Parts: sequence; structure tokens; C-alpha cells
Amino acid sequence: MKRTQTAEEREREAKKLRLLEELEDTWLPYLTPKDDEFYQQWQLKYPKLILREAASVPELLHKEVQQAFLTLHKHGCFFRDLVRIQGKDLLTPVSRILIGNPGCTYKYLNTRLFTVPWPVKGSDAKYNEAEIAAACQTFLKLNSYLQVETIQALEELAAKEKANIDAVPVCIGPDFPRVGMGSSFDGHDEIDMKNRAAYNVTLLNFMDPQKMPYLKEEPYFGMGKMAVSWHHDENLVDRSAVAVYSYSCEGPEEESEDDPQLEGRDPDIWHVGFKISWDIETPGLAIPLHQGDCYFMLDDLNATHQHCVLAGLPPRFSSTHRVAECSTGTLEYILQRCQVALQNVREEADNGEISLKSLESVVLKQGEEIHNEVEFEWLRQYWFQGSRYKKCTDWWCQPMSQLEEMWRKMEWLTSAVLREVKREGVSMEQKNEMLTSILAAITTRQNLRREWHARCQSRIARTLPADQKPECRPYWEKGDPSMPLPFDLTEIVSELRGLLLEIRP
Repeated sequence: MKRTQTAEEREREAKKLRLLEELEDTWLPYLTPKDDEFYQQWQLKYPKLILREAASVPELLHKEVQQAFLTLHKHGCFFRDLVRIQGKDLLTPVSRILIGNPGCTYKYLNTRLFTVPWPVKGSDAKYNEAEIAAACQTFLKLNSYLQVETIQALEELAAKEKANIDAVPVCIGPDFPRVGMGSSFDGHDEIDMKNRAAYNVTLLNFMDPQKMPYLKEEPYFGMGKMAVSWHHDENLVDRSAVAVYSYSCEGPEEESEDDPQLEGRDPDIWHVGFKISWDIETPGLAIPLHQGDCYFMLDDLNATHQHCVLAGLPPRFSSTHRVAECSTGTLEYILQRCQVALQNVREEADNGEISLKSLESVVLKQGEEIHNEVEFEWLRQYWFQGSRYKKCTDWWCQPMSQLEEMWRKMEWLTSAVLREVKREGVSMEQKNEMLTSILAAITTRQNLRREWHARCQSRIARTLPADQKPECRPYWEKGDPSMPLPFDLTEIVSELRGLLLEIRP
């Protein structure tokens, strides 16, 4: 079943088509460091984009981080994601792993990634290998370092804006004197800056372009092959920063400055591209990324600009630190939601049957919506990714078992609601209220189950290695005595609609 595009997706697609139509067969202009106006344009149009060159990062940290990347790769911890874009399943060219606060998740392109926990204070995470544990510890250390650097960069940006000067360079090497906040900033600004840099996850990326011969060409500027297309980072706290550590695996002898005879960017070197969203006047930027360079997207840059990653020749890792918007994306949150739904259980019989405390429409509606949330935002998202998370840690095994058990009780809750709807002696008015409150959620459940089941059986899903093959879970056959309702709800939805038509003349 094809998913309907959202209004936002349709608008974005229309904007893209209009932009490509306006361009016709011409390329938009873009700048690289060998262009005279490159740094001036960066300062004027991209002041919230900051680069810290590799030489300004402690040598020991470089060594530890680069070793951690290689360790995780050696243990097979990076996976390509089977994402959903405009109703189609696509395998990302980049392989990824999410590391971060225990119980945290990060959602992008309709795919929820679950953190391999880094060892924060109080964490009880157990790792499959001591080397994996050490790597997670290293990325927590990098996270702390980048938090400090981000706050420093935000202070410099604030000082620059306050003084209304253009003297603070956006590209900072090891010897550049830092600009402090000075006495004009109060405690509130300091707290706000810390919150904007309170990175709770890092999305690690890996790609070897030599094994990806089908990379897309950049469509607007002619920048060459893209590892990651133009995008805004999704699911982040508003105006929060993003910090990226880049590690391309070239040897020192391979690193060279751009050939001045070469027009545009050097295709052998990895670059990050930036452009102002839907703007065809301002030149784009293609910034070369060498081993150990870091860049920072500050304040609202991620909202007002788009960025892409332009492939070079060598394999490349990156660690992208984010303040994920986790208000509905933590284990603690979904467990609390499940408890809310299960508060409507009055009694539970030995065979699983449930009696309800309340038949109020608002309570029933909320219960069915939570039922959908835990099934489609958590259980199916997790199992769709196969058994990949067990490669690093068993941290999610027990929570997923707990969520599945709670979800199973919600199946019995739904069964109890349906029993009440059909019970003789219930007034037409009450039946109408109950039906109206549950029908939309149950219809959505049927549609999404059909979609997820089809995704698990798709041709592209079947090509994945055994440990990455999507599992359609929860799933059960018709007539399973342990389940009160069938997996396929077509007949139930049809019956409920019929009842509603009988009640409403």
C-alpha cells in the first residue's frame, strides 16, 4: 500500500521541481577556497557555519576517535538503513550507527534509530566486546569536547553580533585567539547556549565511495557525486547546534591542496556543501574536509540552509552530534504512555480477558492511539531493522520485551472495547460515541499493518544479510489462541463501519 505524501513533502517536492525548471540547463554558481570571494561570501551569507581545522583539535583525541571508528567498523556495527521516502523504500548509500544517551532514539526519513548507549554516569549498559565499550566511551569523550567547542563558537557568534563587527573569522586554526563572551552576557544566555549544545546522540556515518558506483550527481551547482543529498537535519531541538567530526581515511601523502587548474571542487576530496534553502541568487559553498576537521552548524542555520555531503575518493567516517528532540522519543516516555493506556484495565482474567474501568470516549480514543504508537513507532520500527542492535549490546532486549507485553495487553483492551460496542443493552448514543472514538485508530492500525507487512516482504528487504532482514513483528496467524483479535483487521473495520451506518440514519 502506497503511503500518501504529507503536505510538507508535496510542498518540498514542488519547490524542488520549480527550482530545477528555473535553472533549465544552467548550473548555479558555487565557491571553493581557491575562489577569491569564498571567505567573504562565507562571512556574509553563512556566518553561523564554523570550521575548526584538524590542527586545532588535540592530537590524542584524534588518535582515540579515529581508532574508535575503525573498531566499530571491524566489529560490523555500521548498517545501511532501509528508509521510507515518498512512499518508497530505499537503502541509504551511507552506513550508520546511533550512539547516545541510554533509552534515547533518533528519527529520520520515517526510520527510528535506537541508541547504542554510551557509558554516562549511572548507565548499566553491557557491551558484546570490550573494544565496543571503549569506542562508545571515546565518542562520549568527543561529545564532551564538541559541547565545549560549540559553546565557545556560540559565544564568539554572540560577541560578533553584539559588537556588529565582521572581524571574527569563520574558519579557525590552532593559533587563532578566541573571543570570549565578556561581561555583557548574563546567566540566562549561558544556560541557553549550554542547552543548544547539550548533545544527547551522535549519528556515526561510514561510506566507501569505491564500493558505491551509482552515487547521485548534485543537481543544482554541478558539484559532483553526493554521498548525502541536500537536506535539513530532522528531529532536532529548535535552534540547537550540530557538530560534525570528519575522518576521511587518506594517508598524509594523499592530502593535497586543491589543484588551482581544476574548475570547481576537487572530486578526490570529501566536501560539505551548503546553500540557502530555495535561493538561486546566493552562491553555494563547497568546503573541503580533511582528516580530523570539525564543522558546526549554529543557531538556526540548519533551518534556513540545506547541506549535502560530496563524496571524495577515500572511505570516510563522520560523527554528527545532535540535540535530538526526544519529547516523544525516549524509552521512559513510551513506557509512561503505555501505563496511561493500561490504567483503563479493571480486571484481568487468567485467559487474558480484560474488563474496562471506563467507557468514556476520550479514554477509549487515547487508549487506541497509544496502542498504535507503541506498535508502529516502537515495536515495528525496532524489528524492521532485524537483529542489528544485538551486534553491540543487549541493552534494548528487555525493554522491547516489556513493551511487547504491554502492547499485548492493549490488544485485549481493544477486544474488550469491541465487546462493549456489540453488547446488547448499550444505548445507541453510547454506541455511537464509542464507535466514533475508536474507528479512526483501528482503521489506521489496519492500514499500517498492511504497509509494514509489505515492507518486510519487499524485494529490497529480501536482499539484506540475515542479521539485517526486517522482521514483521508482532505477527500472528489467524486463529492463534493466544491473541484475542486477528492480525488482519479488515473484517473488524468493515463491521464497525456497518454498525456506525446502522446507528446514524
